Amino acid sequence: MKRVVVGLSGGVDSSVAAYLLKEQGYEVIGLFMKNWHDDSVTISNECPWLEDSNDALLVAQKLGIPFQTVDLSEQYKEKIVDYMFSEYEKGRTPNPDVLCNREIKFDVFMKIALSLGADYVATGHYCRKGEIEVDGKPMYQLLSGVDDNKDQSYFLCQLSQDQLAKSLFPIGALTKPEVREIAAKMELITAEKKDSQGLCFIGKVRLPEFLQQQLQPKDGLIFEVDADNAIYDQKTVNFDSIEEKLAFEAANIQYTPEVAKVVGKHQGAHYFTIGQRKGLNVGGTKEALFIIATDVATNTIYTGQGHSHPGLFKKALFVANDEIHWIRPDLALSNGQKMEVMARIRYRQELQKATLHQFENGMYVAFDAAQSAITQGQFVSWHIGDELIGSGVIS
Repeated sequence: MKRVVVGLSGGVDSSVAAYLLKEQGYEVIGLFMKNWHDDSVTISNECPWLEDSNDALLVAQKLGIPFQTVDLSEQYKEKIVDYMFSEYEKGRTPNPDVLCNREIKFDVFMKIALSLGADYVATGHYCRKGEIEVDGKPMYQLLSGVDDNKDQSYFLCQLSQDQLAKSLFPIGALTKPEVREIAAKMELITAEKKDSQGLCFIGKVRLPEFLQQQLQPKDGLIFEVDADNAIYDQKTVNFDSIEEKLAFEAANIQYTPEVAKVVGKHQGAHYFTIGQRKGLNVGGTKEALFIIATDVATNTIYTGQGHSHPGLFKKALFVANDEIHWIRPDLALSNGQKMEVMARIRYRQELQKATLHQFENGMYVAFDAAQSAITQGQFVSWHIGDELIGSGVIS
């Protein structure tokens, strides 16, 4: 019997994952990760870890599997929270859920599981694992979940072959309603439980308050740039190379107060992100204001009216070499190579047609259609069919 450690989060997905593994004849151990102690920044009772750990314990008892709690709050603070603060300070927008999977669940947690003699670690993610042979060796694939509405492969876009080799995703071939149905049939306490929202494991956090613990408020100005400003006039430029053209398409427009008008004040450019509409507290405009750029050096925010404002759109993005990650190393591009893929720049975005271009200093992802709110610090993932083959941090 192979031994599997399941990350029991106290939610319905991981509960059913544990049940299915037990049905398949694995020796199952439930482990709850406690990653956060500070209740002062979570919105009351939205996702208190205590209730979650109790639910996880009750599920383990119901299934008749051993259960324990591991406290990873120190590692979580160091690898996720501190990283988030430093990224926001630089004016980038990190994705804590992707990092949490790479650094905590499939690294720190996986090492604990393997030290307990586990052959595998399982989670309640909606994705699937495939296995093929490349040059006589097994190669693992990260495949999308069958439930299009819940596919979570994007959150695992930074996993390695070593991590995938030891991972199981028992509910990847099921839809959410099917998972709830199994939980109800087994009378699991989590059957009707709402999905948790907010930061991976911290719960529903008031992000500005959370960031204010570390990043001091600084008064600054909010500018509005008109949609028909001359800065958006597409001049025809002749480029000497495809690399030059892509660099031009991926570059951020450099806004200055001269091209805009002051419409309000804010408490710190580092609290805001491209494409954001809420929290600006500026009224009186015909259409909603969207953030089109932030400048943490000058503590300035630039906005534009409406979700089709030209300042929101770009056709390409850049990923520096040290931020490129191939789940399928056998498919990695060499300098000068390109590849047609489908890509997405955020969770739940529909896959977009794109071409990867690898150059000496990094990779450009060029989209067939201009994309709204490409955000520094977020992850872009690239796919062939239903397989996620790689990802990178947007720079």
